[in-house]
Amino acid sequence: QVQLVESGGGLVQAGGSLRLSCTASGRYAMGWFRQAPGKEREFVAAISWSGDNTYYTDSVKGRFTISRDNAKNTVYLQMNSLKPEDTAVYYCAATLYRGGAFDSRYYNYWGQGTQVTVSS
Repeated sequence: QVQLVESGGGLVQAGGSLRLSCTASGRYAMGWFRQAPGKEREFVAAISWSGDNTYYTDSVKGRFTISRDNAKNTVYLQMNSLKPEDTAVYYCAATLYRGGAFDSRYYNYWGQGTQVTVSS
């Protein structure tokens, strides 16, 4: 099966930055989701198979950037100006829909998750 390996999580102060990485065993449209304790899993960002189209949830627009390196089958989530409310486990996911998707139901493969904690 398709394997997704995530890295880059950690503990940072509010206003700081982190970059998450996700390497897949193939090339797919990709998304990032997050889940905080007691909350539903939330869409964060997505990028199309080509890399030409990106999408973000309103709460991260202007702060987060999704990108990809197709030669490495790797997608990145650059997170700047982090806020305590960004604290969550972040998951990357791959979908067979080349344009990307907003709903987790359309993603076929998932990474193991990486913890992001932002302190006040």
